[in-house]
Formats: sequence, structure tokens, C-alpha cells
Amino acid sequence: MTNLSHAIVVTGSIATGKSTVTSLLMMSGFKIIDADAIAHKLLDYHSAKIALMFGSEFVSRGKVERKKLGTIIFSDEVQRDRLEKFLHPLIKEEILSQSAFCESKDIPYIIDIPLFFEKKNYDLDEVLVVYTTKELQLDRLMKRENLSEEDAKAKISLQISIEDKKNMGSFVVDNSGNLKQLQQEVENFITYIKDKYANLKI
Repeated sequence: MTNLSHAIVVTGSIATGKSTVTSLLMMSGFKIIDADAIAHKLLDYHSAKIALMFGSEFVSRGKVERKKLGTIIFSDEVQRDRLEKFLHPLIKEEILSQSAFCESKDIPYIIDIPLFFEKKNYDLDEVLVVYTTKELQLDRLMKRENLSEEDAKAKISLQISIEDKKNMGSFVVDNSGNLKQLQQEVENFITYIKDKYANLKI
């Protein structure tokens, strides 16, 4: 098993701005391991298996139609569980593989894991939670995905409340303001990491 002693998890909830934070961290020199990007590649790589599990209508030209598949995954707990049981062990295997390289450099790196608290698949203590208020989260999700308030609330309800996650992390970046404020929040986190890791080489 790969030792994850230098790993820092970035997590949050849907539409709290986690991707923006990881982009800012990447621009600051951090290596990012992105669980979502890994999942997308694995879905396409195993598209034949997905077609067998859920139906050929969810695969087109060797690629999984993620938005189409998402409609049943979000609305059907049994189907969501089937997909997660197949996909999550593969995602973890790839994360550990990439982490082995990062650990060999002896510097901190980021693992972006959206469902870190929900799935509890990784035993890691350094967890950055990207937070925004529930009201902003709902508004951003509705606008981003063109959803009704009811559908957006249903999506949000599939995850642990962002208010609860705020109290579960070791560091919180507040994304309730504008981009300049978010950049300052990220800078505060980087200062925290530099203080913790005196040998930081990013």
C-alpha cells in the first residue's frame, strides 16, 4: 500500500468551487491528482462494461455519455451503488499509483476527491474543504447546470451538507465571495502548508 504521508485532500460539495481552488493550487505549483478526471478516463476505458451494466444507449463510439448516465445515477440509488462499487476501487488504484510518484518527490501534493467524506475510502488527515453558503451553492448549481430549484436541491442532498463538511476538514477555504477573495483564501492555505512543510519545494 502506498504511503500517503504527503497527500492533501481537497474536497467540498457540488458547486462550492472546488475545481477553481484546485486550478489556483496548480498554478501555484502543486501537483494535482484529480479523482474526477481519473473516473472519466476509466469510464471510457471500460465503456463495454458500462454498456453491459446499464445498456448500450449510454455508450457512443466507445465513449460513455456521462450526462445521460448521470440522469439515472443521480435518481436511482441502486444503480448509483452498482456503478460506485465497480468504479471506486479502480479510481483508488490509479490514485495510489499516481501518489507513489508524488511521494517519491518528498513534497506535498493535492488529491482532489469530491466524495472524500461520503465514501471514507482514504485514511488521510490533511483535508482542505472548499466552502460556500448553502444559498450560494444552490444558486450556483441551478445556474451552472440549468436546473430547477427542486432538482438542484435533490442533487445537493446526495452529499453530506457543506455546513457539516466545514467542521470536518483541517483547513477551510471560503468561496462565498469574489475571485480576488478566493485567491487570498488560497494564499492563506499555501502559507499554512509552507509553515507545516519546511522543505516545501513547489
